Amino acid sequence: MHIQFGFCLPIFAVPGNAFFRTPNYAELDAATTLAMARQADVLGYDSLWVADHLMLGKDEAILEGWTTLAALAGCTEQARLGIIHYSNPMRHPSMTAKMTATLDQLSGGRLIHFFDCGNNRREHCAYGLPWDEAAEERIARMEEALELTIALWQAAEPLDFRGRYYQLEQAWCKPGPVQQPHPPVWLGEAHPLMLDLCARRAQGWNTTPVSLPELDRRLQALGAACQRAGRSLKDIEKSFETQILIAPDLAGLRRSLSQILARSTSPPAEDLAAFAQGRTDQLPPSLTESFLIGTPDQVAAQVEAYSQRDIAHFMLWFMDAPEAGGLELFAREVMPRFR
Repeated sequence: MHIQFGFCLPIFAVPGNAFFRTPNYAELDAATTLAMARQADVLGYDSLWVADHLMLGKDEAILEGWTTLAALAGCTEQARLGIIHYSNPMRHPSMTAKMTATLDQLSGGRLIHFFDCGNNRREHCAYGLPWDEAAEERIARMEEALELTIALWQAAEPLDFRGRYYQLEQAWCKPGPVQQPHPPVWLGEAHPLMLDLCARRAQGWNTTPVSLPELDRRLQALGAACQRAGRSLKDIEKSFETQILIAPDLAGLRRSLSQILARSTSPPAEDLAAFAQGRTDQLPPSLTESFLIGTPDQVAAQVEAYSQRDIAHFMLWFMDAPEAGGLELFAREVMPRFR
């Protein structure tokens, strides 16, 4: 099976919060972030991803996801482009349809539409954006939004839409997307209603970092949803989003780990401290349970374990970013083993 590997851009910095996404990024710098994206594209990463938040990380400083994705369309050449958990309440679905169709045109058909119902009340309310407390209501609104977006993408004449949440009158979305019948739609996570929607309407499913037993549970639940929808689980591209820390040897791994821990404001777990200090060569279980960590051989073995569960796409947050050592080493020593 050909495995695809994506690079999650560090569009925010979280120093002092060890092992959340970008723990080695001391201060957000837009030029540095874009340079990493261009480098990942040249190195052959299959996809580039940005988070969809308005306030996150140090000083709540984060680049806006859609604007960043548009910039990536212009400064990269081959990688697919997507927003991680694109938040439906942040943008009217008619504008989502127009923006995504335009980006698919400008990028030569490279968009993945990874759609979500919104998952951070604080930032939506801070920005005066609509918010429903009940996840069930947000998912229902999201399902209608997805229906509207796909209808606009495919409309051969001006579209009237009369839904419970959204209404359009004589709306056009021209030019439509390059990809036909439409760009791939991905959904994520394990809410039962989301899994049912994924089984009915999506081409891809993503999970954030979980252990192998929990991944097995989620895949079984997605499989059951597919069975209810009369669809094969194999029809859905499955993706695993996770953090990664890779180094040429254990000494290098310890150096990277110690650098991250030095930024943390809380004491490390004992297994982390023991490994970082050289008291054991056992990789820290608190990281290996759901992250990729180790030398190229060790990381390749971990990737293989997930690929055996039909994971075909990995979305990687490099914990040593904005340093490029891990990004380069993974591309050189691990990616070719799965091509």
